[in-house]
Amino acid sequence: MIGEWQVKGELILNCNCTVFCPCVVSLGRHPPTEGYCMAWLGVRIDEGRAGDVDLGGLNVAMVLDIPGLMARGNWTAAAFIDERASETQFDRLIDIFGGKARGTTGLMSIMVGNFIGAERAPVEFVTEGKKRRLSVGKKILGEVEPIEGSNKDNEVKVVNTQYWMGSDITIARANKGRVRAFGRVWDFEGRSAEICQIDWKGP
Repeated sequence: MIGEWQVKGELILNCNCTVFCPCVVSLGRHPPTEGYCMAWLGVRIDEGRAGDVDLGGLNVAMVLDIPGLMARGNWTAAAFIDERASETQFDRLIDIFGGKARGTTGLMSIMVGNFIGAERAPVEFVTEGKKRRLSVGKKILGEVEPIEGSNKDNEVKVVNTQYWMGSDITIARANKGRVRAFGRVWDFEGRSAEICQIDWKGP
C-alpha cells in the first residue's frame, strides 16, 4: 500500500449519453441514455502526493466501457499515464486510478472487472478560455466546453451531489470526442460532458 495520498486538480469527461449524464444525480442507479456507458476522461493534477512521492504537474487519461447500470459494476477500463512520470510516479498513479490505494478512487477496484492495460503516453490537458482539451497522441482527441446558461458569465452546474468524482459538476458538451484505443473506435462529438474540480484522497 502507498499510505496516505491526495490528488487535487481538474477532471473532464465525455460519454456517449445524448444529454447530461444521469449517473451524476442517480449515482449510477439510473441507466445511461443509451443503456450503456462508454467514456473517456482526463485529469490534470495540480497538486498531488502519494506517501513521499510528488505527483503534481502530471496528467492521466482513462477509457471506461460500462455494459449497463454503472452501479452494477463489470466495468472495463484502461489508463494512459503521463510519459513524464518516473517509474515510481507511474506505479503510484496506477495504484490510485486503479483503486488499489483505496480512498476516493477505491470503488474502481470493486467496479472494474476488466482492467485491460496501462501505458505511458503524451497526455496533454490544455485550458483555453472555457474550453478544455485532452489529447493522448492520436488515441484520444477531446475538447469539452460548458453549456451556456441564461447568465453567460456563470457556468451551469449541478451542485451538492454525492457523485464520487466531485460534488459540484459543470455541465458541458463535447466539441470533439474521438477515441482510437484498446479496440475502441468512438466519436462522441456533441454528446454529454462534465468538468469538475477534484480533491481525492486516501486511504
